[in-house]
Amino acid sequence: MDSGFAVAGNQLLHVDVHIDKSEPHRGILELLSRLRPHWKTQDIQMKTFTEGITNQLIGCYVGSLQDPGCVLVRLYGRMTELYVNRDREVEMFQVFHAHGCGPEIYCSFQNGICYEFVRGAVLDDELLHQPSIYRLIAAEMGRIHSIQPKCGLPVEPLLWTKMSHFLTLVQSSFNSSPAEQPCTTSSAAVREVPSFDTLSVEMESLKRHLSQIDSPTVLCHNDLLTKNIIYDHKEGMVKFIDYEYADYNYQAFDIGNHFNEFAGVNDVDYSLYPSWELQRDWLTAYLESYKHSTGREVTVTEAEVTRLYIQVCKFSLASNFFWGLWAILQSRYSSIDFDFQRFVFPTKPS
Repeated sequence: MDSGFAVAGNQLLHVDVHIDKSEPHRGILELLSRLRPHWKTQDIQMKTFTEGITNQLIGCYVGSLQDPGCVLVRLYGRMTELYVNRDREVEMFQVFHAHGCGPEIYCSFQNGICYEFVRGAVLDDELLHQPSIYRLIAAEMGRIHSIQPKCGLPVEPLLWTKMSHFLTLVQSSFNSSPAEQPCTTSSAAVREVPSFDTLSVEMESLKRHLSQIDSPTVLCHNDLLTKNIIYDHKEGMVKFIDYEYADYNYQAFDIGNHFNEFAGVNDVDYSLYPSWELQRDWLTAYLESYKHSTGREVTVTEAEVTRLYIQVCKFSLASNFFWGLWAILQSRYSSIDFDFQRFVFPTKPS
């Protein structure tokens, strides 16, 4: 196993190591010898986290997982480089951390990254409906949305560029022969997926209608399911983790996407989608935080809440379509044991 350093100026440290996903222990110890040279090998403990459905995540520590100094090692999922910009992900890590909104990233390696462990616990789905919790989430999102781009440069929303890229990859997967398919997908499952032409028409319809909505372009997480929210009950705070899809995007998309996540991942139930009353309270807390963080008058009017509510409802449709395309790709490329196919275009209640 070859290993080495590559670092210049303020660039992120890169360790030239490839970690075998089936036997990661040796490669991880190589990384830790650079990141935590004072740790004794015999004292190092490792815990594999099973919540992820894209990547493999391993926590490394001496003593307790919650002690300072714990290192998270993330091994990238199979062929995720096709639809995740890893350089941009690192940049987003650094931006979130610089503004006190995310963990420090320590280094990259050939097939992953190492970063700081965020103390707390992954949020339970049922806590999304608890006012004291969802107001914390709304306030944290408002804070992140207030982060301005470097030098005030204009930014374009990620949504249509990323969605078009997904659609191109889907078309390629449709056109490939069975022998070329990286992962086995049943013919019955394939027949359930709309044709490329149908998907293209649907995307253009969404783009035509949603581009006319005056939703601000802000720094978004874009993937705020409960497994990407860490709740520290002792400190009474939440932090968002995992920035594979973080970038500047429509404000209403980030919120609508999070509301869709109320339905869950493993057992999707859209009866859990937030009620109008919950959304109204959530959006009020969000606007108060967003206005405060951008230096504006914090008073929130009913008209402002209603306007944002309408925008969010519309962009939640784009969120479903976006992750529907993602699920098609995952069902073809991912090596993780998860039924992605059943999440392709779920039906929402009227």
